Amino acid sequence: MAFDKLVFKNLLKNFDSVPFTVEFWDHEIFSVGQGEPKFKVYINGPISKKDLVTSTSLALGEAYMDKTIEIEGDLYEALDAILSHIEHFTTDFKALPKIFNNPTSKSKQKEEVSSHYDIGNKFYKLWLDDTLCYSCAYFKSEDESLHQAQLNKIDHLLNKLELKENETLLDIGCGWGCLLISAAKKYKVKGTGITLSQEQYNEFSRRIKEENLENYLSVKLMDYRDLEKSDLIFDKIVSVGMLEHVERPNYDLFFKNVNAVLKPGGIFVLHYISSLKESEGDAWIKKYIFPGGVIPSLREIVSISADYKFHVIDIENLRPHYRMTLLHWYKNFEDNIDEISKMFDERFIRMWRMYLCSCAASFNNGVIDLHQIVFTKGVNNSLPLTRDYMYKE
Repeated sequence: MAFDKLVFKNLLKNFDSVPFTVEFWDHEIFSVGQGEPKFKVYINGPISKKDLVTSTSLALGEAYMDKTIEIEGDLYEALDAILSHIEHFTTDFKALPKIFNNPTSKSKQKEEVSSHYDIGNKFYKLWLDDTLCYSCAYFKSEDESLHQAQLNKIDHLLNKLELKENETLLDIGCGWGCLLISAAKKYKVKGTGITLSQEQYNEFSRRIKEENLENYLSVKLMDYRDLEKSDLIFDKIVSVGMLEHVERPNYDLFFKNVNAVLKPGGIFVLHYISSLKESEGDAWIKKYIFPGGVIPSLREIVSISADYKFHVIDIENLRPHYRMTLLHWYKNFEDNIDEISKMFDERFIRMWRMYLCSCAASFNNGVIDLHQIVFTKGVNNSLPLTRDYMYKE
């Protein structure tokens, strides 16, 4: 037991930028950092050194889910302090083949997408805003509501697409349809959304009928890899928060399919979570939240796009906006915890708390970024000379 505590102490003393206290299972108190403690960590039992070395995030994440670790105080603040020292986390990718060596077949990807997005529209409606946008919002001020910020994000993307009436627009990974619904209402475009989630397909189909947009919008249960073989063609394409599910071996295939259905000179806007360098991802996130998910780096996506003669027109980083978005989701989640507790057990609830707060902390510390990239397929000399059009009301 003394050795188990020593392992923990040696790890925890690295996280000393914010003072906090640790109480072990035998009630020994261990202090980290200098000053008044901001939070307290209860370690109710040992975690093996092997598990901590194999994947620090997986070992600590599962310990929190199982209440081996409990946190007294603000969960986000605690994770923000710890993840500011993420360089002290380790991952042995070879020791976790079931997590990191996933097949990338169509059937496997559909299974992975369904595991996250098909757990119930009722659940997502409890903590997303009314738009049902499950991606980074765009805040024009610190005190703006989540709902307004999501509307801002949609307008920001639509501005970048330079839409005109009767143009055709494809949304790859359309979610519950918030962007296409706005595009049809505001610009009278003909939009098509594709998704692998049955729940999203059902809800988007319902919303199309509810909004009387049957003449403008359609949604398909379709894999992006089937676009190339379809007879579809579009003036503009957008993809929001979907590239993270594609996985590194298929990035080229993704652009090949976008290229196949986008008209020459057409605009493609890509909104996705990115990283500074290429990585296989986080073991805990891949096991429990997004199976098969991989965060692309900015440089590899720009490099691959050039192979298809896609010109980069604009790149924007919205990293702080995703921290704010996630904290709004976390507040909504906690505000509806009584209803959520009727739907899921405590382990799931602790898992989802960890997911929302750890991701917010990851964005705050620059572990991950959020980029929007505007491409044109080949040369397009008709775009405005300045970026002002991206910020029009």
